[in-house]
Amino acid sequence: MQGKTLLVFIAIPSSLEKNFSKLDFKLNFSIPLPVEINKDETFDVEKISEEMILSGMLRLISVKNIRDLSPETEKGKLKSGDILEEEDFYKVPPEWIDYYKSIVFLLKPEIFHEFSSAAIVKAANGEYDMALEINDILEGLFPNSPGILLNRALILENKAQEAQGNDGAGAEALEAEALAAYERTFSVKPVLPDTFFNAGYFFLGQKNFERAKECFSEYISLVKPDGENLPPGVTLEKIQQAEKIVQDISVQGLDDENFREAYLLINQGKDNEGLARIRDFIEKHPKVRNGWFILGWALRKLGRYNDALESFKKAIELGGTDSDTQNEIAICCMELGDLKTAQKELETALRKDPENLKIISNLGVLALKRGSIMEAKAFFRTVLELDPEDPLAKQYLKT
Repeated sequence: MQGKTLLVFIAIPSSLEKNFSKLDFKLNFSIPLPVEINKDETFDVEKISEEMILSGMLRLISVKNIRDLSPETEKGKLKSGDILEEEDFYKVPPEWIDYYKSIVFLLKPEIFHEFSSAAIVKAANGEYDMALEINDILEGLFPNSPGILLNRALILENKAQEAQGNDGAGAEALEAEALAAYERTFSVKPVLPDTFFNAGYFFLGQKNFERAKECFSEYISLVKPDGENLPPGVTLEKIQQAEKIVQDISVQGLDDENFREAYLLINQGKDNEGLARIRDFIEKHPKVRNGWFILGWALRKLGRYNDALESFKKAIELGGTDSDTQNEIAICCMELGDLKTAQKELETALRKDPENLKIISNLGVLALKRGSIMEAKAFFRTVLELDPEDPLAKQYLKT
């Protein structure tokens, strides 16, 4: 159902009429059925299939199109033989959509499970746009379903993480979409416990520790076992994860307003303002690893590479190494001309996170600094294998 398509409205074909005569369903002959065809395709009424009609109905049922429907659409304005492009879907009367839904449920009684599984598979394969398209159809069929709303938030979150892991292009807008999707899941009562659990991790990734703590605390309150009995689908491991995160945030003071403000300011390019905020946080929480990491991040962006290195080393002292810290150290070392240390840090980071495009790209940049053109191109080709649209890799391969 991707690509530029048209919907052609037709009278109910005799073949479909015969199929429905065997079922307990009354057809409405005054409502034509939509058939999906490609824009450049010649329409042949003799070759209409049930699948083409079903696809046309699902196009209209998709929530992104339902939201555009006009409640003032004149009933009966559309007729058999009319052709609509997507921008004109609003002309379809809302009562027709309800009629199409009834037909879909009759033809595909297992559509919820079938499409939910398909969306999960597409998202797992990185086909996020297709996963969202399938989820939009499910939302149109099952409005305000908590599980469907949560799936949309998860798909957008994963898409944002992929963008952030590449060159960051579009990541901020996608993160905003994911946030809006999570907020919407909270508006539908009752909220699923898994919504709070997954949203908690989303807010952790956003360095919004206050919201993360709230979500995990709410999750714990909903699923805390009574004695030995766990609610269905809940594991003791997940409860312990949530409890540990809540405790860590509290002990380390990560829900401190200065920390959140510092992260937001630096992420927005306001590095000097963020630097002042994170120093205020470190003054109150000198033994919190994340504070020193954020300080190093701000200093590195300001070109203060020696000072940044000292901050990253302090972060390591307080909490061990991770690929993000090693990647940052490598960037500082490259800028200071210490290519040997940068190589060591990047290679170690890559072993921990072998598909991190930032690390692979930096290995390419490092190879260029050493004059190893062929090696650099190999790294950038690897980046393009993982993300064919990565602009940084494309740029370097052109030079």
